[in-house]
Amino acid sequence: MEPTDDPLDDPEIRHRVDVLTHLRDGVIDLHQASAVLRVSERQVRRLLETWLTSGAAGLAHGNRGRRPVNRTDEALLAMIVGLATDRYAGVNRAHLAELLERHEGIVIPVRTLRRLLDEEGQRSPRTHRPPRHRSRRERREHAGQLLQADGSQHHWFGRERPQVTLVGAIDDATSEVTGATFREQEDAAGYLEVLAQTSRSHGLAWTFYTDRHGIFARDPREPPTIAEQLEGRRTPTQVGRALAVAGIGWMPAGSPEAKGRVERMWGTHQDRLVTELRLAGITTIAGANAFLPGWLARHNERFRVPAADPTPAWRPWPAGLTAEAVFAFWYRRTVGRDGTVAWDGGALALPPRSDGRTRAGAVVLVAERLDGSLWAELEGVWRPLVAAPPSVGQLRARPIARAGATPVTSGGEVPPKPPSPRSRSGPWRPPADHPWRRGPGRP
Repeated sequence: MEPTDDPLDDPEIRHRVDVLTHLRDGVIDLHQASAVLRVSERQVRRLLETWLTSGAAGLAHGNRGRRPVNRTDEALLAMIVGLATDRYAGVNRAHLAELLERHEGIVIPVRTLRRLLDEEGQRSPRTHRPPRHRSRRERREHAGQLLQADGSQHHWFGRERPQVTLVGAIDDATSEVTGATFREQEDAAGYLEVLAQTSRSHGLAWTFYTDRHGIFARDPREPPTIAEQLEGRRTPTQVGRALAVAGIGWMPAGSPEAKGRVERMWGTHQDRLVTELRLAGITTIAGANAFLPGWLARHNERFRVPAADPTPAWRPWPAGLTAEAVFAFWYRRTVGRDGTVAWDGGALALPPRSDGRTRAGAVVLVAERLDGSLWAELEGVWRPLVAAPPSVGQLRARPIARAGATPVTSGGEVPPKPPSPRSRSGPWRPPADHPWRRGPGRP
């Protein structure tokens, strides 16, 4: 309420005057006045003495009508409102305060920013639903005990562009995003890339917590193939095989709410990351993946929480295994008689054995890594592969060079012969001095 010249126009001062009048006239005692005014009895005595000596004006606060020294400048307020409605339109208040400090050099508390924008009629675009009763699962005590992962299909580059998928993983104990990558759709390569990022920066987690997508395990309702029946077990997926080789357990969630930590992470990313990508002018998957490391560093600094037990549970890589080799696509191939394996309509050449023996008929593992390179596990060691040379056609014998014959060039090729007279147009006729035209006895 704006201050006026008459202090009794203020409802609070008028209420105090009424109570103090009853106290002076003996209608109520000091204890009752203290309870009504919600101040101590000592403060009631001060108020009574001030009112009797200075009147109702003495009950007004000393700063009444004065401009606060920390009041936001009008020009700055107009700038903030303009940025909030133009460049940073649709950004929630906490994120807006961070963007103003990082890009505009304007440092303002979130609570003050929220109050100023509310007074200007600018409501926050982020609405919060009333909390629902749900039993929450306690966080794991150690970082690395449980890694939640999921994929989110969204208009990350704006509503006018197609949806793409962001695959990411978050540590259950600390809410730290350990890895993320943009993909055209949710696929095995995305999860393998996230696992590789996590293992390189932190180590191997104990458990991988996801939904029941077919990327992680075969559908038990599908009948087994003949090969699976003969082998006596279901063939794992590429991600399931990689988890087993790395010693990471897989735990499927019964509902999206069960892995609420990663689901809430998507809400934060869809609110903040979309704005960050728009401000950076990024509209491609390649550009977004290059932008992600810096974004994740800021995100983790803002939202990471300390684990209940500071001792991390991340495991180191076993000897002989690397993230590049394990988090890849593995295929079994039979070596042909020429020492090659079939691959994508062609053939891959295997390096020769040290003892000179052939690998024909052997079954080897061929791995296509996430960078596109091809490797094979030979005698327990992963070795790079290259495309085999094309098949050589049948060699034909060449005429033996005689004296006066056309010489062979330095490149091993015989230069082409000059065109034969028969190649001219019309039938060939012998010249007049040709032996055929000479009569008998002519020299």
